[in-house]
Amino acid sequence: MKHDITLSILCEDQAKMGFLDKKFIGQHGFSVFIEAEKRILFDTGASDVFMHNAALLDIDPHTADWIVLSHGHWDHTDGLRALPEKGEKNLLAHPGIFVDRRKANGAYNGMACTRQELERRFNLILSKEPYRICEAIYFLGEIPRLNDFESRQTAFFHMEETQRHEDFIMDDSALAIETEKGLVIVTGCSHAGICNIVEHARQVTGQRHVHMVLGGFHLMGDSTQLRKTIDYFKKNTVEHLYPMHCTTLPALAEFHNAFGIEKLCAGDTLSLD
Repeated sequence: MKHDITLSILCEDQAKMGFLDKKFIGQHGFSVFIEAEKRILFDTGASDVFMHNAALLDIDPHTADWIVLSHGHWDHTDGLRALPEKGEKNLLAHPGIFVDRRKANGAYNGMACTRQELERRFNLILSKEPYRICEAIYFLGEIPRLNDFESRQTAFFHMEETQRHEDFIMDDSALAIETEKGLVIVTGCSHAGICNIVEHARQVTGQRHVHMVLGGFHLMGDSTQLRKTIDYFKKNTVEHLYPMHCTTLPALAEFHNAFGIEKLCAGDTLSLD
């Protein structure tokens, strides 16, 4: 049985222009509240900003049945501390979210919360494998990096004791939701590559048709990856593409030229029935 779906953007780098007292806040990061068969808080942004924007949309993130993390970067996870100290909620993520990850300059860019803190505050579920949250909603687990143009280089590294290793963000994941119109795929940053994510969602669910892809696509302007990604979506028709967050302005312009996309911001809501 398929359910109506509402997707509300609680945190994004840009904010929707509000009216009267509705002053949405933009912040680097990502969070979306999904109302479907289950209520899911997907990522929490970098602070309590997602709570502020949720209140303006008359959404209470505390009512989520599940919290799902796309990966372990600060701008998707540090809002966790704005949630109740002991909520007894399921929190689902890849086990790699806790690695000691760094930018090229050595600055820490992992999540603030430790594993021990999350185990104390939530029912922590860690899975590399796809995890079926309910009948129509799947956490995709670790995304295979199969094509020749995505996730081929990285500016990040992580530390294991005293050893430094390139960090390809192997914990990067996404959600796939089955609907009457096809798959709806929600991604945080697409470090695994948005095309790899779409193909894995098809494989996990057994559905070929993708109706919507929404979230960070992690694409830069004037790159081979961007050009091949656009070619991929020209060959694999998706009715609605919403690149956001870590998708640069030049990349958004290329997507607009190719597909006439709209830009979603914090405060925007989409409904599918």
